[in-house]
Amino acid sequence: MNRSSILYAIGAAVLVATAAMNPVVGGKEMFPAKNIVENAVNSADHTTLVAAVKAAGLVETLSGPGPFTVFAPVNTAFDKLPMGTVDTLLRPENKDTLVKVLTYHVVAGRLSAADLAKQIKAGKGKAMLKTVSGGTLWAGMHGKAVMLTDEKGGMSMVTQADVFQSNGVIHVVDTVMMPK
Repeated sequence: MNRSSILYAIGAAVLVATAAMNPVVGGKEMFPAKNIVENAVNSADHTTLVAAVKAAGLVETLSGPGPFTVFAPVNTAFDKLPMGTVDTLLRPENKDTLVKVLTYHVVAGRLSAADLAKQIKAGKGKAMLKTVSGGTLWAGMHGKAVMLTDEKGGMSMVTQADVFQSNGVIHVVDTVMMPK
């Protein structure tokens, strides 16, 4: 084998190894063949979100065929909420409100970061997204990152985009978004 053949073989091996790696979220690998819930339960950064999804009775829905685009707040996003908000939302008597907040983070269909960027460009800097809860989110660009604005004017940045699942895509966000 000559030098260029060896370099080609090494380069090909690196490409194959890189392509085989799955995204890591919350310290755990996310597998595209698993659904949103199957992957989310393994993320150390999404334990509050997973507990809320379970309390809201949304596990079956988010395990279904979708496709869904989920803007998944990390644990620190929930920590930004006023003291006691999460505990209040997790009470059985507040299930309807919890469902509304969680489904406000879900858009029907599979929207990649590239899809969002196209919609933002077509909307001259802003894209309107209808959520499963019936609410609206607005997406815009903040540098190279997608920034979401909720109905109350709160803002959340996509910190990790395009975590593809068998039934959609997750975009990790840094703030819990609130519907009206």
